[in-house]
Amino acid sequence: MILLTLFLKSDPVMNDMDDVKNNMAALEFFLQDKEDHKNHCPKIEWEQPKLEKYKEEPKSYLPKECKKEEK
Repeated sequence: MILLTLFLKSDPVMNDMDDVKNNMAALEFFLQDKEDHKNHCPKIEWEQPKLEKYKEEPKSYLPKECKKEEK
């Protein structure tokens, strides 16, 4: 079992899958932030980061003020 795990960790296809998962998460956060800003806090001025920023660290980049207004 340990050998299989080590083999899969060094497998380029598995590494590519990790990239795909990261890119998918980044795109989901990007699109959700865009929609949430439009629907929940359009009066708050906010320039959405580029998708590349989301790919570096997949998370929401909405301003804190917007997140408070969602509640």
